[in-house]
Parts: sequence; C-alpha cells; structure tokens
Amino acid sequence: MSTLFANHAEKLQAAVNACKTRESYSGWPENPSSKLHGDELPAAGKARFDAQLGKPFELEQPAEIGRLGEERSPYTRELLGISYPKVDVPQLFQAIEQAKPAWASAEPETRLGICLEILERCGDQLFENAHATMHTSGQSYVMAFAGSGANALDRGLEALAYAHKAMEDVPASGRWQRQFGRDGVADLHKQYRIMPRGVGVVICCATFPLWNAYPALCASLATGNPVVLKPHPNAVLPVALVVRTAREVLAKAGFDPNLVCLVADERDAPATQALLDEDATSIVDFTGSPRFGGWLENNCPGKLVYTETAGCNSVVLESSNDLDATARAIAQSLCQASAQMCTSVQNVHIPADGVRVGDKRVSYQEVSQAICAAVDDWLTEERRAATLCGTLFDDAVQETVDRYRELAGDRILRDSAPFAIEGFPSARTATPLVIAATEADRDWYRQEVFGPVSFLIRNDDAQHCLADATGNARDCGAITSHVYSTDEAFLEKAVDAYHGAGASVACNLTGMPINFAAAYSDYHVTGLNPAGNACLTDLAFVANRFRIVQTKYMAP
Repeated sequence: MSTLFANHAEKLQAAVNACKTRESYSGWPENPSSKLHGDELPAAGKARFDAQLGKPFELEQPAEIGRLGEERSPYTRELLGISYPKVDVPQLFQAIEQAKPAWASAEPETRLGICLEILERCGDQLFENAHATMHTSGQSYVMAFAGSGANALDRGLEALAYAHKAMEDVPASGRWQRQFGRDGVADLHKQYRIMPRGVGVVICCATFPLWNAYPALCASLATGNPVVLKPHPNAVLPVALVVRTAREVLAKAGFDPNLVCLVADERDAPATQALLDEDATSIVDFTGSPRFGGWLENNCPGKLVYTETAGCNSVVLESSNDLDATARAIAQSLCQASAQMCTSVQNVHIPADGVRVGDKRVSYQEVSQAICAAVDDWLTEERRAATLCGTLFDDAVQETVDRYRELAGDRILRDSAPFAIEGFPSARTATPLVIAATEADRDWYRQEVFGPVSFLIRNDDAQHCLADATGNARDCGAITSHVYSTDEAFLEKAVDAYHGAGASVACNLTGMPINFAAAYSDYHVTGLNPAGNACLTDLAFVANRFRIVQTKYMAP
C-alpha cells in the first residue's frame, strides 16, 4: 500500500461508506468562522491572496510563450493584475505525452493516494481560495468558502470513492481452467491491466470554477489520464491554485508534474478549440452554458464528453400547510448567489385559482405577494443580503436583468435594484427581478435565464402547472425541481411526472437552502434531460475513463 494512500485511507473509506448509505458526510469544514478556525488561518489566507494581486502567478510548466490575464473583481470592478502563462497547446501536449507512461503503469492505489493528497493540500488553502473565488466569480465569502471550497472538494473525494470502487473490481490476475473435449484441460494464467483513455480536458465554470474541476480532475487523474484545466478567463485564479498544488504533489511523489497543466486564455483569444483539436484529448468535462455544452456533445467525435449545463429549474406549488415557510424557501433560492447557480429556481408554477393553504384557498396574487415579501425579508439586513446574494459575475448578467425588465413592463411583481456591500462601494449587485407570466410567455421561461430573474407562472390549474413544468424539464432541461403539496396523490403524480421527464424532484422542502446539492447523497444531474449528460457523481462518471486490456498465458 502506498504511503499517501495509507495516510488518507480513513477519509477515502468514509467517502465510500457515505456513497453506499447516502448519509450526510463532509471531509472539510463548510463554515469559515474564526470561532471555529481561530484568527490566524483566515488572516493568512487573505494575506496570500493580497500578496498575489498585481503579480505574475508562478507556475513552472512547459510551452510558455507569453503571459496573459484579464480578471476583474465584481466587488471592486478593478483588474486583479495577475498574469498567467500563455502556452502553445501543441508544445504542451508534447510534454504531457512524456508524462503519460509512468502514470499509466502506476498502481491504482498510488494514483489514488496522490489524488487524495492533492485534495488535502487544496483543503489547506480554503481561505485563500475563498478570496480568489470572491474576486473572480463574484460569490460571497461564505459561499466561496463552502460551495466552491468544501463542497467542491467533497465532490472530488466522491469521484475518488467511485474511482476506487471501479478499479478495485478489476483483478490484477486470475487463473482459468476448462475442459475442451478430448484435448484435455486448458489451464491459463490471465493478467488484466487498466489502460487510461488519454488526456482529459476540463473546461471550468465561470461562477463556480471548482465545482466540476475537482471531480473531473480526480476522476481522470486517478484512472491514469493526464489532465489539462481550462478556466474561464475571469475565474482563473481558483483553478490555478489547484493546478499548482497538484503539480507540487506529483513532483514530490516522483512523477512528472505535467500530468496536470493549466491552459489559461482570454475572451478575445480562446484556447478551447485548440485543446479539442488535439488527437490526444480523449475526455472532455464541461460545466457552463447549455448552448456550448450541447455543441460539445454533438461535435467531439471519438471523445468522451461529460456535461453539466442548466435548464428550467421549477417549483410546482399546489398546496401548503405553511405558505410563509414555503415562500421563504422559494425566495431564498431566488436570492442565493444572485441566481447564478445551476440549482437556482427560475420558474414558479401557480394555479390560476390559487393555492390551498390549510382549509382555505389563497389567490395567485396573494401567493405572489408572499414570495416577493419573503425575498424582501431575506434582504432586509445589509450583511445578510451580501452573504446570500454576492455580486453579479459580469455586466452581461445585469444586461439580462435589464432586458427582461423591459420585456415585462407592467407585469413586474418585484423590481430588481442594486444593494450595498460594506467595504465594496463599487460592487456589481442586483436583487431578484420577479415577473408575472402565463403560458403565452413560454418564450421567456423555456430557457435558462442566467441571473436574478424569475417567473411566477399562472397556469390554468395544478395539473397544467405540472404538465408545463415537467414538459420544460424534458425539452429544455432541469437540474433541480420542487413540488409543494399536501395531497399525497398529487405528490405521487408529480414525482412520476418529473422522473418521466428525466428530472429529480424535492417535495415540500423548507427550513434549508433548497439549492443545496449534497455530495455522497444527491445525484447531481441525471443525464436524462438536456441539462447535462453526466452526473456528479456516480460510477458512470468514472468507470469509462479507463478500459481493460488483458494477456493470457498457458500455465507451465
């Protein structure tokens, strides 16, 4: 057993067990409070981030032909001033080619141990990553620490748990005997070898840059494939920190650090196509827009493509015993991360004759008012609003809000407005824009509207609500879906309808962030509708990243 594998075996086994039981588990702390960590660790992380501003990011990797960098903080609106290596992609792949044989022939436990050590070292820089994520993707400090830190690391560990399971099922050797007629008994020794597919290219998300980076990196690297990470041009730093850590761990373990590389680019000079054009690129992982995700799925022949995009995440509101609690849960989703999450609710379907609450019926107007009032309540305190909403990733998100405000006209139920964030007077912010809609407005809501724009859709009745929501999930995609009802028969029908549309569904969730997707427990994306073809994570996310070759010998 490798030393690194032994060092982290307990954590890996805990992840394996959690995947089996689907119980709550986290390998890293989700709360950045100094009450838990003391003052030194948070201060040191902030100091490391500050020290990097305005300087080249040191990353010794081959094929560097210049420097680039255009990250601008959504909090300060100022350039970070960090430059990254600009690489010649064909030259880089030549260097990666030299690194492949030793890694492919390494024992699975050796590779797993190194991946576990990478995650552990990345966990040590959670505070630095939190500030890096804040000032690139626009998340609040708390969200950056948890969602793009601990929760993303857990998804990486989850991928390693499945990689361990998949490779453990492949024996190194076996003996096979069989009688073949009068010729006697065939006695064979067989050897089995795990063979990686090739280079894995990970195209990272702008607003949650490490959400797919960790699981994709771990799934490919643990199964023997080198990995190239391609961050969004405005969210390079969080990914660069991971790459640097991975390279340091690989080198210390005696492997070529070029097994993990960074290819940064700029909006006007993208590098993605060059990476896809390389024959050695065999695996592509992508999280981002449905349009580009769909293009990748259809235009990468001969390559394995894993996508997680977005869709029309919905709520069907049929009845409730506590409208205030229901409205509060929905409102939190409309606010969280300024609805720049793949799990954010966009469409809320409400029957035209209202919703049954206890023994009375509450009108569509009253339900709409309750949701809008709940949004206002979440945003009453300036500090809570800043923590919950964060900032808008870039100007295009504000342009989307402005465009829908103009389209909606007098059907705006709650207007969007900027809000203040203490210490950041220039922060780009916007509260939720809530619009009244009907099925005549399907062109508005049958697509992902990225950012704090949501629709309270008046359908003819609860059955039409369900049909509209599940039809949109089937045709346009959905990652999260919710239904609120006190009617068991309706709930059963709703679950069947959502599942039939290839969508997971949550029933009557209150008192928690309904956007939350728990590693080891929630299968994130089903692969059964247009919101993505892969799941974070299941065995299928890992097992096809390697194949098995064998050798047979006659026994002496």
